[in-house]
Amino acid sequence: MNGVYIHIPFCKSKCPYCDFYSYRCKSEEQGKYIDSLIDEIKTSRRTDEFIKGEFTADTLYIGGGTPSVLSGNDLTRIITAAKKRFKIDDFSEITIECNPGSDIESLIPCFKETGVNRISLGMQSAVDSERRALGRNADQKRITEVIKLLKDNGIENISLDIMLGIPSQTSETLKETLAFAISCEVKHISAYILKIEDGTFFDTHRDKYNFPDDNAVCDLYEQCADTLENAGFSHYEISNFAIPGYESKHNTKYWTLEDYLGIGAAAHSFVNGKRFYFESDTQSFIDGNKAIFDCDGHTAEEYIMLRLRLKNGLNLSSLTSIYGEKYGQKIIKKAPFLAEKGLAKFDGKTLSLTRKGYLLSNSIISELI
Repeated sequence: MNGVYIHIPFCKSKCPYCDFYSYRCKSEEQGKYIDSLIDEIKTSRRTDEFIKGEFTADTLYIGGGTPSVLSGNDLTRIITAAKKRFKIDDFSEITIECNPGSDIESLIPCFKETGVNRISLGMQSAVDSERRALGRNADQKRITEVIKLLKDNGIENISLDIMLGIPSQTSETLKETLAFAISCEVKHISAYILKIEDGTFFDTHRDKYNFPDDNAVCDLYEQCADTLENAGFSHYEISNFAIPGYESKHNTKYWTLEDYLGIGAAAHSFVNGKRFYFESDTQSFIDGNKAIFDCDGHTAEEYIMLRLRLKNGLNLSSLTSIYGEKYGQKIIKKAPFLAEKGLAKFDGKTLSLTRKGYLLSNSIISELI
């Protein structure tokens, strides 16, 4: 089954690490953008050359930006249109990214009316000084309030974002963040290593911050994985941990090369073997400009790269049946060395990266493909 992603590029303020397409906007522009989103959801006029026939989905993910800056009415309009157009039923996974500092209380009626059943909260850290450095204002009390509010209103599937390698972060401060996250009894935790992207505030002001070095970040990653696994979370993808049964159904589509349709400025899609995207330009989307072809997808290189992000790893039988023997032979040739170095596990049938392998995944995958 397919997935649908809808991008909301609006935020109250720009976080210093963020290189996603997001910004503060005027209410008039926001209204026009939402109208354009709903038009595209209903008609697919901007993506019709890529979508052949009916497109149905069992996951809907609204990300950003900060979708929770929208009103409940606007979110209801978007979700209702998407559910109708893509035949998304009550058993589907419907996720919205929210900033805990947003007025989530006002969004509860929308969540109930539209069947939202999964919330991703951008906590990043439970330590006040670290959150301030990241441009986050909600404190532990507020995050606790939001989680309780969501659970009291029937949303048990809650994910918390945690960031590793942020300014002045230490083993002790990460310990505090992880202890808080575990105490919240959420079902899913995403733990991302901070990458300082070109043009971000952290990039242009990096000399003003005390960023942990690479070795320290590796230690933080291993500490994070150890702690969460000991607390009952499955490390099912490089950066993602879930109580078994609560893995992100939508994001898993990206890693298993299932079709997904992205709608909105900067949104990317993979449908019928084609990758395409919308410009990172809100006005362009409002003006009705069509999606742009990127490349043919579902290559052997993509398959290997994405499967090795997952705990279950790369099955050689599946690889060779789809792409031919030469790819399997290449893996078989190099897998023993990776296993010997403790970077992977290989039983002759499946290759999967170890935690140390995850930390060197880009280099390993480049070597394999």
